[in-house]
Amino acid sequence: MIKAGIIGATGYAGQELIRLLYNHTKVEIIHLSSRSYAGKKLSEVYPNFTGILDIELAGMDAQQMADDCDVVFFALPHGLTAGQISEELLEKTKIIDIGADFRLKDKDVYESWYKVKHSAPQFLKEAVYGLCELNREQIKNARIVANPGCYTTCSITSLAPLVANKIIDNSTIIIDAKSGVSGAGRSLSLPALFPESNESFKAYGIGNHRHTPEIEQELSSISGKDIVLSFTPHLVPMNRGILTTAYASLAKDINSKELTSLYSEYYKDEKFIRIYQDGSLPETRFVRNSNFVDIGIKTDPRTKRVIAVAAIDNLVKGAAGQAVQNMNLMFGIQEDSGLNTVPTII
Repeated sequence: MIKAGIIGATGYAGQELIRLLYNHTKVEIIHLSSRSYAGKKLSEVYPNFTGILDIELAGMDAQQMADDCDVVFFALPHGLTAGQISEELLEKTKIIDIGADFRLKDKDVYESWYKVKHSAPQFLKEAVYGLCELNREQIKNARIVANPGCYTTCSITSLAPLVANKIIDNSTIIIDAKSGVSGAGRSLSLPALFPESNESFKAYGIGNHRHTPEIEQELSSISGKDIVLSFTPHLVPMNRGILTTAYASLAKDINSKELTSLYSEYYKDEKFIRIYQDGSLPETRFVRNSNFVDIGIKTDPRTKRVIAVAAIDNLVKGAAGQAVQNMNLMFGIQEDSGLNTVPTII
């Protein structure tokens, strides 16, 4: 059994991770920590765990977790994980950071976009970007994995085949993204309050959203050339789910059917990526509570553009599910273990 601990267990991503790990046949949850709820039982914070997992939440002690656990998940806001990572810690346990501290390889880029000093830049080169479908072999041997952001997972997977096959003019990429309110986290936030978000639809973070350099970094790696793109997120009054619609000008003469075949070939061995056929397009409800990425691709002959539409559950494939997928790879067990969940459409 893999002994697991979670630091930051009571955020939305943390509790989703607990739910997935509890049902994982090869994992035992040893420690759960929470700064806000230390001393309380998990079931007092999330009553859905009543009679199922009444474990007491501890304070944030990474060293104790490292002593007792094979893997420690950090589900903390940016800037809080890096300061706890050390060589001593990594010699004892594997680390999966669901936050943003190790996603960007360039310390200066991280500090510019996140407005905090990076506390452990010596591990940036070693950390593996945990988008399993693209970095599977590196993840298998990693000591520290940087779990991708939710918007980025959806954006990168939907554009990777186009970039890899030089189908588009990379300088023309525009990503129009929408997220449910749970993407803002569980802490009190005025924009996420019900009266502020219900019956409304708004853009935010225009030109400065922190997932932008992450998307650019990974697509540039696939391309072999630097990519600069436009990314605009929107808040939608639903609990969970992300839908991205990406646009780019075609660099080759190709139609929708040919593109769909190209995507199907590119992801032919990927259980969690589903390519829609015959012009169908994904919806967030088709992936709810699952680890799937659903992608639909079409061309617009009139404007000579390609439109890629993708959907994920931001708390599963966009956070906890992807973390479990990474853990499975790191410990050499079947990659879909604990993740064989049929989406709940209603």
